[in-house]
Amino acid sequence: MSARRFLELLAREASAVEFEGPIIEARAAGADAATIEELEQAKVEALRVRALLRRRARREAELSALYDTAGDLAALRDLDAVLEAIVHRARQLLATDIAYMTLHDPERSDTYMRVTDGSISAKFRAVRLPMGAGLGGLVAQTAVPYATADYFADARFRHKDDIDEAVKEEGLVAILGVPLRLGQRVIGVLMAANRSARPFHQEEVALLASLAAHAAVAIDNARLLQETRNALEELSQAHRKVREHGEAVERAAMAHDRMTSLVLRGGGIEDVAAVVTDVLGGSLAVLDDAGRPISGDVGELDAGVFEAAQASRALGRTVRRADLLIASVDVGGEPLCTLILRSDDADEHILERAALVCALLLLFRRSVAEAEGRVRGELLDDLITRPGSPGLADRARRLGVDLGASYVVVVLRHGGQRERAAFWASSQATVRQGLAAGRGDEVVLLLPGDGAGTVAQRAAAELTASLHTPATAGACHVPAGPREAGNVAAAYQEARRCAEALIALGRTGGGASAAELGFVGLLVGDGRDVRGFVGRVLGAVIDYDARRGTALIATLAAYFGTGGSPSRTAEAMHIHVNTVTQRLDRIGRLLGDGWLEPERALEIQLALRLHRLGHTSTPETVGPEPI
Repeated sequence: MSARRFLELLAREASAVEFEGPIIEARAAGADAATIEELEQAKVEALRVRALLRRRARREAELSALYDTAGDLAALRDLDAVLEAIVHRARQLLATDIAYMTLHDPERSDTYMRVTDGSISAKFRAVRLPMGAGLGGLVAQTAVPYATADYFADARFRHKDDIDEAVKEEGLVAILGVPLRLGQRVIGVLMAANRSARPFHQEEVALLASLAAHAAVAIDNARLLQETRNALEELSQAHRKVREHGEAVERAAMAHDRMTSLVLRGGGIEDVAAVVTDVLGGSLAVLDDAGRPISGDVGELDAGVFEAAQASRALGRTVRRADLLIASVDVGGEPLCTLILRSDDADEHILERAALVCALLLLFRRSVAEAEGRVRGELLDDLITRPGSPGLADRARRLGVDLGASYVVVVLRHGGQRERAAFWASSQATVRQGLAAGRGDEVVLLLPGDGAGTVAQRAAAELTASLHTPATAGACHVPAGPREAGNVAAAYQEARRCAEALIALGRTGGGASAAELGFVGLLVGDGRDVRGFVGRVLGAVIDYDARRGTALIATLAAYFGTGGSPSRTAEAMHIHVNTVTQRLDRIGRLLGDGWLEPERALEIQLALRLHRLGHTSTPETVGPEPI
């Protein structure tokens, strides 16, 4: 009957105190000593069974918790979430005040606090444990679990001031730590701790170790999964880049095909530029070798743009400067063309291909110009050196040159690159339907038109700008009409003498014909236009005498003849000296300022002498002579 009572107590999971009830009742009923002894034995056995059942129930709960933990960890994919779940579950299973995890740092050869649950100290959350230092460092070093009911009173551990200060700030007393192992390698330490003294039983050590084993696998899986994700992301990015590159190459190839097709159909640089802006958008400018615009406009360009163009030629690719993309091509170290695209985002490969196409177009044009220039140069050479050769007019007509029209022969002396000067001259001749030839350190042009002096000045300025060194031009006009055999040859000689005279006079870099050289023109010009020279120098005074019946020319001649003395001039002309002064004042107004300067005075005296020799007519004086 008594045994059945203890079974009933076990069945309803009664407390340990209730197991004393049957004994107390037996004593109250006056049971003998043997019965009491039997009940005591039954009670002890029942309590043992109760303890065993409770341990098994607790173990079953722990195993269920471990199973649930393993499932939870397996479902997690983020490493941080895995670590936080491990530490939180450890704190729950062991019913401790705090749980935390340190991980191994291979670079610094220590462990660092990775995640905590229940911590209140910032210093504790930032603590690092050298290998062998403190409880956690010892676990990491030996790969063996350690537990202490009172950390500061336990002499097994190597205490360090910074670690102990962090533990004291957290208020920890009892600590249990187990290693996180992957094979033979310790990757960290999982710990649980109380803020009061508490012994950790073997079952609790085993439980935390089992959780650590699951945690180590979960951490490694999460790490591998993260690495796989990273690898997949890198692969995805590489795939996107390859796809984008392929699409860019395809777009560039299509654009190149369009540009090539345009060129084959006879299109020019403007057409290529239109394709680029159609494909890429923005605005595009194409510059020649000297930085001058050939097509398009992107606004004002500063020195930095041309530095970027130089860098583009050196690197062989497009260079970005602010919102400008710059692609430049050179040949033999000399710039050929530069493309400047104003756009925030554009395919650089298309711009580079467009630069190559434009460069090829320019090279083709240059080759054609050089070939045509050779033909034109040979014709001009023959006109100069072999003026009587048959067929010159026919050859000129095939080149679109009418030798019977009005032309200007220009000779340009330079000290620059002969090839560059010849190319410039050939371009000028082609554009203006003329002829050009290179002859040593000079180039010769035969250009349609008149105004030899103006043509010479413009040619000198343009070749100087192209060569970046002074070029001096002499010119001679060949009027329209039947062309005699030696006209061009004679004009060439006169133009050459004009250029030489400019250099001798210190006017290097200028341009002039014989008419602009004053009395020097009389010496170098074949036409010897004395009447024109006298008219240019004294025409205003001669015309005044003719209109007013004055004697200003005679007064001027007497003035120079008497050494520039007004009094002696008055004596020679039998007039009052005041009259001489008034006439000289009138002459000064007609001739302009500086007429008494040495060079100008020399020209005036020479013109006076030629005038007196009969090269111009002097009107007769009629009536009284006004001033």
